[in-house]
Amino acid sequence: MPELIVKREAAIGRIVFSNPSKYNAMSRDMWLALPEALDALDADPEIRLIVLEGDGDSAFVSGADISQFGASQADPAVQAAYNAAVEQAYLAPVKCSKPVVARIRGICMGGGLGLAAACDLRFCRDDARFRMPAGRMGLGYSVVGVRRFMTVVGVANTFDMFFSARVFGAQEALRMGFVSQVAPRETFDAMFDEWCAAVVENAPLTLRALKRTVNELIHDPGDRDVAAAETAIAACFASADYREGAAAFMEKRKPRFLGA
Repeated sequence: MPELIVKREAAIGRIVFSNPSKYNAMSRDMWLALPEALDALDADPEIRLIVLEGDGDSAFVSGADISQFGASQADPAVQAAYNAAVEQAYLAPVKCSKPVVARIRGICMGGGLGLAAACDLRFCRDDARFRMPAGRMGLGYSVVGVRRFMTVVGVANTFDMFFSARVFGAQEALRMGFVSQVAPRETFDAMFDEWCAAVVENAPLTLRALKRTVNELIHDPGDRDVAAAETAIAACFASADYREGAAAFMEKRKPRFLGA
């Protein structure tokens, strides 16, 4: 049965896309469940980092589960409701105040590529395969979604992905800037876990302020809420964590941040 599996492992929350028989293709219910799952982890004070990943080794997410696209999908109201659910799922990692990263193994295509693009960072194994097949399906990709790809990989690479609808590999994804790090199967888990461990040791308010600031700065100037970013930055300097960081530096010890 297609589902999202939510796990809490110390300071790391994991959301697993599980539909293994279809390479973790996203059902309508999975799209709808993702914002709620992310909101719950965002509200959990014990969680400092959220990982999105696919169930098993074969895929992150292969796309939307098109077996659900029956005759009703031709109804404009049905299509609009489905598109809204997908877009809310894409927005959920962006709206989350905590770092959200994609752990990619195997296939990452279509809706999976869109979900990965919505994360703050992406890491992949060297067997990962990527594709944006919108041009092969005749669908129109949303303005917000296209802008998201342009922000991550630039204009030329966005044109390339969409115009060609070709499959590309992990090293090309690294060259484009779509992923931050690539590692072979033997070392991928260790690399990813080491990076996550470094993140969860850092001051949560600093990470929150940075994410809010970046997300505001990538908007058009007229749409930016700079005041909200500045408020988040000011909260860092007013926090007990700021005082703890200074004390730890002077005492040459590891800081113990509480997120307050």
